[in-house]
Amino acid sequence: MNNQRLSLSEFVDAARGLTPADVVFRNARVVNVLTGEIHKETVGVRGGTILGFGPYAGREEIDLGGRYLAPALWDAHLHIESTMTTPREFSRLAIPRGTAAVVTDPHEIANVRGTAGLEDFLADASGLPIDIHVMLPSCVPATHLETAGARLEAADLAPFLGRSNVLGLAEMMNVPGFLFGDPGVRAKVESARSAGVPIDGHSPLLSGLDLNAYIGAGIRSDHECLSASEAREKARRGMSIWIREGTAAKNLEELLPLVTAQNSPCFAFATDDRHPWDLLSHGHVDHHVRRAISSGLDPVLALRLASLSCARHYGFRDRGAIAPGYRADLIVFEDLASFEPDLVYLKGQLVARSGHLLEPIPSRLMTEGPAFDIDGFDRTRLRVPAGAGASVRVIDIIPGNLTTGARTLPALIHDGAAVADPDRDLAKLAVVERHKGTGNVGVAFASGFGLRRGAISSSVAHDSHNIVALGCDDQSMETAIRRTAAIGGGIVIANGGSVLAEIPLPVAGLMSNEPIADIDHLERRANEAALSLGTTVNHPFMTLAFLALPVIPELKLTDRGLVDVSKFDFVPAVV
Repeated sequence: MNNQRLSLSEFVDAARGLTPADVVFRNARVVNVLTGEIHKETVGVRGGTILGFGPYAGREEIDLGGRYLAPALWDAHLHIESTMTTPREFSRLAIPRGTAAVVTDPHEIANVRGTAGLEDFLADASGLPIDIHVMLPSCVPATHLETAGARLEAADLAPFLGRSNVLGLAEMMNVPGFLFGDPGVRAKVESARSAGVPIDGHSPLLSGLDLNAYIGAGIRSDHECLSASEAREKARRGMSIWIREGTAAKNLEELLPLVTAQNSPCFAFATDDRHPWDLLSHGHVDHHVRRAISSGLDPVLALRLASLSCARHYGFRDRGAIAPGYRADLIVFEDLASFEPDLVYLKGQLVARSGHLLEPIPSRLMTEGPAFDIDGFDRTRLRVPAGAGASVRVIDIIPGNLTTGARTLPALIHDGAAVADPDRDLAKLAVVERHKGTGNVGVAFASGFGLRRGAISSSVAHDSHNIVALGCDDQSMETAIRRTAAIGGGIVIANGGSVLAEIPLPVAGLMSNEPIADIDHLERRANEAALSLGTTVNHPFMTLAFLALPVIPELKLTDRGLVDVSKFDFVPAVV
């Protein structure tokens, strides 16, 4: 089948029926996300382009027998690194689920490896059946309150603008820096504005006049709305709202009731951060569509949010719908309620059937490393000196949310130091710097994890990706942290001096070159080990990773100390 781009004359002749189509779909129930209808049609495709509706004849004619034909799916915002797989391995999973395009922010690997990491990521994301549109990381590092492996200024990002798979500037998380005039932050936004490319946002709880300034500067999307009222305010001011269902952070249930036929162009679906078991068990954007339909959203609107809304936001006028001249990214399925894509066509080519790729995607290994530099670290660095009667600030974990609460509790004192207290669900939290050998170790306390013994450690620690560890005793934490560094990064569960389970992630301490099924197997074993230590959170590794992100309220921990996000400054762990 020919999927080379048609010339104008070739398209006009084929659309008029003067030359044959490559593929004709007969007896199709077309899901028309442009008009909100489902109507029975014959659809012609030639050279990867939809010719339109009408009495076409083709080299291949497929009788759908009343099955549905819809545009393939778009993910408005994700971090492929959070899948623990490379872009190519991710695409092997996403394509059979009906995904045509994703908009991804590789700021995880950029925070570790800088422009070299970006180049490696872009190379791996190129030449695939799926479109992986890359947004350039705007916050490397995310803030001045932590130590990252790299620093990317506007001048470092400028050479990437205009690349074929670079779409714009990724989520502007450093809201205080932007609002208060940090020159480096403002320069990145100004560079993107000058280039006329999209700019994504990340602004939980931003409101009022500050929100006006943020949106008016050209930052036009957000996936961090914590309530329906927040999303409504942002949408009314011209912001596109991404309804997120990640592994740990979810807002579909909260935001979906806002969606109507009138405002649906303002909403799209995003996965943001999802782990392998979640993708394999529930799916990709197809999972959002099923959830939305089961929650009562009109199926055509659900598919509009999963296709046209995202494509139009990012400036693609010929994607995300079934209409003359649109690219033939199509899915065929049997039932609206169950919504399981059966046939997947990308650029007019049949690429997947019944959940399986029809042609293999060539393999490519991403560069492993860099090595971890934690020389000199031992459990003595985890000690928190405290006198009798002292209290400690506590990071309160909120299930299903990236925001955290904050409170003060009386400390449990042992030998002049504050220690974990499992009986009160009070664990010790540490972040160990691993990029530059600074020796920085931040230590504080967290509640809500349910850990009764042992420790969990991860080099996936948003966004600077130092080593974050949570534990009930210092020996277990030391074991987990040291093992994480020794395997080149990943996730480790330990008890005392013993390692119970691990997930090696040697590509920047974030990803593996192994198949996603192998990573999933290791993650399931690690989850079982975490449960054996008493954890009560549903997604312990994803939850742990975000306790180190100092741009989401209220308290977070970095290698430099405990951060009060509302003040955007450090506060002592002991009060």
